[in-house]
Amino acid sequence: MLKSTTDRYGAIAVTIHWLTAIIIILALASGFQAGNSIDSAIKAGFLRIHIPAAIIVLLLTVFRIVWWWFFDRKPAPVMGSPLWQERLARGVHIALYIVILGMIASGIGMIVLSGAGPIIFGETGTALPNFHLHPPRVPHGLGANLLLALLAAHVGAALYHHFIRRDGLLWRMWYGR
Repeated sequence: MLKSTTDRYGAIAVTIHWLTAIIIILALASGFQAGNSIDSAIKAGFLRIHIPAAIIVLLLTVFRIVWWWFFDRKPAPVMGSPLWQERLARGVHIALYIVILGMIASGIGMIVLSGAGPIIFGETGTALPNFHLHPPRVPHGLGANLLLALLAAHVGAALYHHFIRRDGLLWRMWYGR
């Protein structure tokens, strides 16, 4: 089934979720590697992975939001979950969207303000600018750490439901019956 039902997510939502998860991990890993690289050529190499990955995450996130608002419905909450857990889960999901969109905005701001785009994707032999001199660098770095914390909470909650509560929540975000 392409669309979600009252008890599980549809194939489109599942695909968006797992593709986004994989590409966010790629974007975070390449971003942290770029941030820790001293050599300009190595940093540019990681940014050539980081920036397209971030663009794909943006497109998937926008598609996911449009999908939920206009075409699909989310499954009902898992039976027996306390209201505070449902509210916390919703808050974490909303925070993930906000942080992802904020990371994209601050990343675009850094590239535009620093003029690094042509250097990363074209001019060879030119040193990258110092991104720390540009104001979007601070929220981008804080956002990366916040995104890691939100992802840890999200994964931790899914594992809690799967291994402790054994309520089938994790299987709702997979293909099949």
